[in-house]
Amino acid sequence: MNRPLILVSNDDGITSKGIFTLVSVMKEIGDVIVVAPDSPQSGMGHAITVGETLRLEENFIFKDVKAYECSGTPADCVKMARHFVLKGERQPDIVVSGVNHGSNTSISVLYSGTMSAAIEGAIEGTPAIGFSLCDFNHDADFSHTQEYIKKITLQVLAKGLPKGVALNVNFPAKQAEPLKGIRVCRQANAKWMEDFDVRFDPHGRRYFWMVGNFVNFDKGEDNDEWAIANNYVSVVPCMFDLTAHQSIPVLNEDWDILK
Repeated sequence: MNRPLILVSNDDGITSKGIFTLVSVMKEIGDVIVVAPDSPQSGMGHAITVGETLRLEENFIFKDVKAYECSGTPADCVKMARHFVLKGERQPDIVVSGVNHGSNTSISVLYSGTMSAAIEGAIEGTPAIGFSLCDFNHDADFSHTQEYIKKITLQVLAKGLPKGVALNVNFPAKQAEPLKGIRVCRQANAKWMEDFDVRFDPHGRRYFWMVGNFVNFDKGEDNDEWAIANNYVSVVPCMFDLTAHQSIPVLNEDWDILK
């Protein structure tokens, strides 16, 4: 009971390379339980399953770690872990998600299943971290992330996090030089500029494939895109409360229908 209980999830699926990296580090820190999707769920955001059945099966893929694969989304996985798998038992001391195979910087945090698993943990009042590697290559090297994953996790376990906050941690792709360190950042002002490629299936029926480019409008040096570009680990504190508090007095003052 002196070792923390760590819930591990992700959005790339229970067989992904990144989750093996995360589990291996978490085993050094505490007792680990895994509940992760049974198939890739990238880009699912904070979706939950309400119109279909959910399935949960034990998976023996990790040595000496209790693990379950779930047919649902990353948010479903955290809910299932807390309210079914661990119901009536000890609850996690921390939720960690990832390591995602690809960047979750800037606006991507809104679409990220990896971060939604972490944010679901924060909603439940548990310190939570989402880890991502900014490398989409099939054989991406995760080895340089392990030291920092351990450092950041131990720091959160020791110091806690503000209520309602989850950390969005991104790592640059591995380079010849070592990582320069950690930067606590804000989310960069950047977005995807989408387009839709029109295609036709063998039956001549039209379908669409979303394409586009990522555009960074941010010239600052205090954001996650700058940190990654300069070989730092970026740490962005994120909130699930999306209220634009500064806009409430503006609307109260300007809207005629409120007077």
